[in-house]
Amino acid sequence: MSIVRSGEDLRFDPAPTRRTIIRGAMGAGLLAAGFAPHNGAMADELPAGGPGGLGERTAAEFWAGEPRLYTRADWDARPPKRPAEVLNRAPDHIIVHHTATANSKDRSLSHAFALSRKIQRWHMDGNGWDDAGQQLTISRGGIVMEGRNRSLDSIRAGNLAVGAQVLHHNDHTIGIENEGTYSTKGVPKRLWTSLVEVCVWLCEQYRLDPNEAIAGHRDFNNTSCPGDRLYRRLPDLRREVAARLDGVPKGGAHPETSIFPPFDPFG
Repeated sequence: MSIVRSGEDLRFDPAPTRRTIIRGAMGAGLLAAGFAPHNGAMADELPAGGPGGLGERTAAEFWAGEPRLYTRADWDARPPKRPAEVLNRAPDHIIVHHTATANSKDRSLSHAFALSRKIQRWHMDGNGWDDAGQQLTISRGGIVMEGRNRSLDSIRAGNLAVGAQVLHHNDHTIGIENEGTYSTKGVPKRLWTSLVEVCVWLCEQYRLDPNEAIAGHRDFNNTSCPGDRLYRRLPDLRREVAARLDGVPKGGAHPETSIFPPFDPFG
């Protein structure tokens, strides 16, 4: 989502039903103080193992369609200025963001938790928002975290905790913040795997068609978010999610290129 100020107005085993067993883990981007916008030395893809990584996942880790997700208490979130508004309805779009921060090689849990704290600090202290703007955050190591307060409970109930991640569209969208800058760099495999699994979960919870629901931030606002490389992969994301839901891809509702130019006035 970059620094655009959205305002306070965001091993798969086939089963005989749409409900799936998935094994993934789960941004209102920012250019927070201390965050570098690019890291040219970062490789496009991250290896599966290594110190601080998640290691090999097993199907037993994730059941009933919900990925392993770390709560606000896990990453030591600050209390919000006020509780998020919860609407008794589902969102109609899942918005994919990137943080426009450095493409870190650190895949540890501690790094992921620090990322969530920095996002919240920037959104509350820098932007003056009530809390972190996005509902969910995924680190480059594929670690999924709750963002805005009341988000996890709302998703589980089929409701929407209103965020601050897409200007003029916060009352009908839910946002996923993906750590990194994807203007020219590719998306790490672990992050991509978790993004697919999170979108499967959200589409299942909210009964959304991924071909219609999954969009990039630039589809709604004048921003380069989620970066050209990640944006070009959104058709793949829709197809992979549809396949996991036993659906048949229908072509998607969003063009491969946005109606907005790849220019972020706040970037």
